[in-house]
Amino acid sequence: MVLLTFNIVNIDSETQKGFQISNDERLEITDANTKSVLRILDIHEVKASFFIEISIIEKLKNLIKAISAQGHEIAFYNKDSSASQIEVTKKITEEFLEKQIKGIRQKEFKIDENDLKMMGFNYISNIDHADILFPFKRLNRNSEITEENGISIVPESISPYSQLPYNDFVFQALPMKYYQNMVFETLKNDDFVLVYLDVWQFTDVKKYNFKVPFHRSFNCGKKMEDKLEAFLVWINEKEMATSRMKDYIF
Repeated sequence: MVLLTFNIVNIDSETQKGFQISNDERLEITDANTKSVLRILDIHEVKASFFIEISIIEKLKNLIKAISAQGHEIAFYNKDSSASQIEVTKKITEEFLEKQIKGIRQKEFKIDENDLKMMGFNYISNIDHADILFPFKRLNRNSEITEENGISIVPESISPYSQLPYNDFVFQALPMKYYQNMVFETLKNDDFVLVYLDVWQFTDVKKYNFKVPFHRSFNCGKKMEDKLEAFLVWINEKEMATSRMKDYIF
């Protein structure tokens, strides 16, 4: 099973000297990038899970409704929000979507599992920091979903062969043929592969004059759209099963 997920977070890179970009413009870029992803998913009839950064949910209501209307899962991405902020936003989001928010993803800033369970979350999908050296720092990980205090803990996937994690950086950097082989081989060993991408990766960083390190700007923008398209074509050709996270876990 391939669990395809996207983190909707505004690009926070600085701009080149002499250029400025407002928070509203960053939000517009996020909106446009997400719509490009939705278009590609729709063409290939693949459903995914979208983890929206909590602080921008109120400003993206129409986009979130569109994501949900296309049959994708809405979940939360906690960048640095407090437990009280998460709880309030969860109630507001569930009211305007008329659906329960079951999942949350965290990275550096993590809320206690018991608190998340009390808020009504059913699963946690924590991820780690990814940079150019990160894939080589961890060589072992349990790839099984566990349950702690009544909440499911979904680990990041890692290839048992190459030892590379299935994070946003690896998808962006690896040749697609190698990445496809990695997924194919991993599914022979594990029940699922959890893939996550950031919607900021679909930004034309040169167009907006963002200062992004070369290893992170490589294959950004249209090239990321092409890679995602190639990946979904391959998934369908191989008749691989895909699922939203909440459906797979429950």
